[in-house]
Amino acid sequence: MILPLDNRFEQHSGLLGETHGSFDSRIALKTNGGKEVERSEKPTGAEKLIGQAVRIADLVNYQDGSVVSREIISGKTGTVTLFAFDKGQGLSEHTAPFDALVYVLDGEADVVISGKTLRLKEGEMVIMPANESHALKATKRFKMMLVMIRS
Repeated sequence: MILPLDNRFEQHSGLLGETHGSFDSRIALKTNGGKEVERSEKPTGAEKLIGQAVRIADLVNYQDGSVVSREIISGKTGTVTLFAFDKGQGLSEHTAPFDALVYVLDGEADVVISGKTLRLKEGEMVIMPANESHALKATKRFKMMLVMIRS
């Protein structure tokens, strides 16, 4: 199922469009039967990542039938958010007021930008231009890093 987006998503500041500060933004979105969003409000541990070497793909885990996100950096000037999509999951078409960089950490997805479909695989990236419609869907389970710089 593709997750619908509303105006709260336009700035990509976390999947829910909220700033979580020092709280965990790992979110399991239930897509079966329209169940409520589950959210954990524990410290993210992001401060423990500073000055440490980590395997970025290990910082977010897959969950069956869901999209999981984890905000690694959140500030006034931008965010870095990791996502794990189960096969068939995605984000519906929307726009954002700033350019956004998507880097695929694992798996494969179709990214549609202004009607043009790109198949991205592990190690590939794309820049989604500001104010142009875009959407994505996991063709296989996939993880991505979304970097949004506000200007």
